[in-house]
Amino acid sequence: MRRTRQTWTAATAAALLATVVLTGCSSSDSNSADRTCADAPNGTMLAAAPTGPAPTSVNLATNPEIATGFRSNMTPVRTKTFAVSSANPLATQAACHVLAAGGTAADALVAAQMVLGLVEPQSSGIGGGAFLMYYDAASKSVDAYDGREVAPASATENYLRWVSDTDRTVPQPNARASGRSIGVPGVLRLLELAHNDHGKQTWKDLFTPAVDLADNGFKISPRLAAQIAQATPNLARDEGAKAYFLQPDGTPKPVGFNLTNPAYAKTLGAIASDGPKAFYTGAVAQDIVDATATTSGGRTPGQITLADLAGYQAKKRTALCTDYRTHEICGMPNPSSGGITVAATMGILSNFDLSVLPPDNIDRNGGKPKADAVHLISEAERLAYADRDKYVADSDFIPLPGNSPDTLLNKDYLKQRAGLINPQHAMGTAQPGDFGPVPVGNGPQPPEHGTSHVSVVDKYGNAAALTTTVESEFGSFHVVDGFVLNNQLTDFSANPTAPDGAPMANRVQANKRPRSSMSPTLVFDRAADGSRGNLTFVAGSPGGSVIIQFVVKTLVGMLDWNLDPQQAVSQVAFGAANTPVTGIGGEHPAINATDKGDHDPLVQRLRELGHQVSVDAQSSGLSALKRESDGWIGGADPRREGAVMGDGK
Repeated sequence: MRRTRQTWTAATAAALLATVVLTGCSSSDSNSADRTCADAPNGTMLAAAPTGPAPTSVNLATNPEIATGFRSNMTPVRTKTFAVSSANPLATQAACHVLAAGGTAADALVAAQMVLGLVEPQSSGIGGGAFLMYYDAASKSVDAYDGREVAPASATENYLRWVSDTDRTVPQPNARASGRSIGVPGVLRLLELAHNDHGKQTWKDLFTPAVDLADNGFKISPRLAAQIAQATPNLARDEGAKAYFLQPDGTPKPVGFNLTNPAYAKTLGAIASDGPKAFYTGAVAQDIVDATATTSGGRTPGQITLADLAGYQAKKRTALCTDYRTHEICGMPNPSSGGITVAATMGILSNFDLSVLPPDNIDRNGGKPKADAVHLISEAERLAYADRDKYVADSDFIPLPGNSPDTLLNKDYLKQRAGLINPQHAMGTAQPGDFGPVPVGNGPQPPEHGTSHVSVVDKYGNAAALTTTVESEFGSFHVVDGFVLNNQLTDFSANPTAPDGAPMANRVQANKRPRSSMSPTLVFDRAADGSRGNLTFVAGSPGGSVIIQFVVKTLVGMLDWNLDPQQAVSQVAFGAANTPVTGIGGEHPAINATDKGDHDPLVQRLRELGHQVSVDAQSSGLSALKRESDGWIGGADPRREGAVMGDGK
């Protein structure tokens, strides 16, 4: 990897970020990863502030990060044997170099995550957690890796609710920005476990791109600059965050500022040499404990201990695989609710012929969805979210009905749920299914936020879908040793009981993992004998609790409407959680978002069907890869800075 080290300079970073592109890679020299993983402009950037209303409270509760426009008319990338798509071109290139040098998908994930933690710290990093779906081509097996953060061992069910049982004041300045929101990070242990199982290259070498970029610097992108500006008051409260993200006069560092991070380089150097134990024990662990416990800025301290960090373990879970028409969809089981809710939605939709409802005027941006399609899909999502909100939590603590996801995903049950959909009128709010008395309550769904996603296929046929997060933008606003600490514990229900007094399934408990919506997804063909066939699709997205909707619309686009991955990712973002509000992404050029969408025919028709329609801009970060007869084709979300790279045709 010595030659790669020479590539990762500030000039390289500046050139890549200046393009902010979706990228195809081509080269006549197969030995040169630098030239193989090249970049080229793609798509036309529209205004960063789409025409439309200001964000509403609904939008602010669900969108993890600010919307930053739409790159119109992006084209898909075709590659021969390997491909990677991530939310930032620098991270994509780092992973692409690993693949070009013979690395596996597991190797590429390590390189990508380390760079993402540097160039988009608002979304993910080593101070957060992740979920991974991994396909091993040799054994034709699918592994689900759980690197979700956990609550400290001392946490009580009121940990986010008040300072202590004797001091019943709320955490200051709020639960998120206090130390109480910080969970024990898990992403490094997940990557270690996946690399031990599936890696080929040396662990230490995979950190080279991120270390070089941290030392030499990279230019702050428009998206990162906008996030820093928005979060300035909260970043200023933490000395580490203030020194890193703000100017000496307290103003945010601007677009184009060459941002170096020697502290991050030092931390990564230790982890590269000594493995994750350099993070979970020793000096870095002590720094995490001290940062969590700080009271500076009037913050309520958290209670993470050295024992909490040393004891953290990533887990391998049983992949959640279900049928959808002629395909098998494999997603993440709980504590992520993403896999089960995507599966439930698709299972309900399998009772309808969506192929007769393709988008109108299909173009490079995916066309414009029909109102009847949006209606059916949104209603199916409401029904799936209703069960998710009531029943799904960390099953190590709270069992699912029947002690298995099969109860909620039973085909007969989902057919009954499909029968509740009125083609002529929206249901508003769905009721969960009745599985008899359960030892948990149903209550308001807490907001869930920010993430990033990486999709990878390697030349050996392996594939990975990694969704990674620090929760909200810049997590808890605590910065230590060059990285951001998560605020993942706010994904728990702060109130431990429902209005009727029943305990909440997703309440805080010691060593428990908060529920997530992350939905990394692998799709396979079904062989003639019903067995698992070829891997055909890899997909996932950031977006908080809306991730489920982003992934569903992408899967439907590819599996039912035959859109290519770029069209499926680019198409209008639409869907619903279990509320009367149906979202139609107003950032898309096919949507007229002026006057709250009053002049848009799709919005008008949905309102006639009883939907309360929001046209707030969406900030998905989808990526999708599709197998073709002679290689792969990929797409990255035009709503962020994402890029696809590989060995071009």
